[in-house]
Amino acid sequence: MAVSRIFVHGLGAVSPAGWGVAALRDALEKQLAIPTQSLLRPGWEKTLQVRSVPPPISSPAFFAHPRLRRANSLAQFTVASALEALGENVSPVQNGAFRLGIVVCVMAGCVNYSRRFFEEVLREPATASPLIFPETVFNAPASHLAAFLGAKAASYTLVGDDGTFLQGLALAAQWLEEDKTDACIVVGAEETDWIVADAMKLFQRDAIHGAGAGAIFLKKNSVGALAELSAVTDSFPFTQSQGRAEAAQKMQAQLPESAPEELLCGDEIKKILGEAFVASAAWQCVAACEAIRQKELSAANVGVVGANQQAVGARFLACAEMI
Repeated sequence: MAVSRIFVHGLGAVSPAGWGVAALRDALEKQLAIPTQSLLRPGWEKTLQVRSVPPPISSPAFFAHPRLRRANSLAQFTVASALEALGENVSPVQNGAFRLGIVVCVMAGCVNYSRRFFEEVLREPATASPLIFPETVFNAPASHLAAFLGAKAASYTLVGDDGTFLQGLALAAQWLEEDKTDACIVVGAEETDWIVADAMKLFQRDAIHGAGAGAIFLKKNSVGALAELSAVTDSFPFTQSQGRAEAAQKMQAQLPESAPEELLCGDEIKKILGEAFVASAAWQCVAACEAIRQKELSAANVGVVGANQQAVGARFLACAEMI
């Protein structure tokens, strides 16, 4: 779908490289894989290898918020990347100065606390902590973010594979075009857990499970924008009659032609930061917009071939004011 004058006004990221877009960009520029960590899998002597998000250098102030003191890591990544993307707009949102739409995209979702809760249930149902249960639902991160910001406009959680982040961008663009919101924050996030790392090995034996989040802040106003979201392709599903390669070809055919260096490949990001599903797609888009902001590119196509559902693409452009 073509997108009508939707602009990127902020970027945020949390990744195995660290907290912030600068850490993400530095890792991608160096092209050096982030070291892995060992993760114990119950019942196995051999550990799983993952790329986890390191602790922040200093504890973010939002960690002390009542809604976030016991929140799962997925919610922490979501809020941190969203706040970075919002920047100086955080206070205006909290003061009700404009309507902020929230779209949080996940695949595995809040698996860490889900696994922990059901472990407690199996061990002793009578003592399983009810404090954990709210953190097991897919919508927990979006709920925490909306509560922290006091945002009262639309707040959605989209569940699907990597391509879901681009669908989130398309949904946000639709809200803006229909004047349902004044601005939108779109976040893609995942967290590490042995259940996901173990399951992933059944389909991608050489992949390393990663975690983190990426966020893009969108408005219709071009003043001060970092880039323009000009298009999101249709979603081409994987079916018995249409495999991954064919779906990817149809997706790429809908994107405008570009120079080879303008097509950002998710596999390169995953080799450096790990396979983080929806978060990996978000990192791609953040990296594309940051390259445009730095005037390294005048346009960038992002092609996402998801884990098990779809191929989707998006195109970002430099704003006329930036050229």
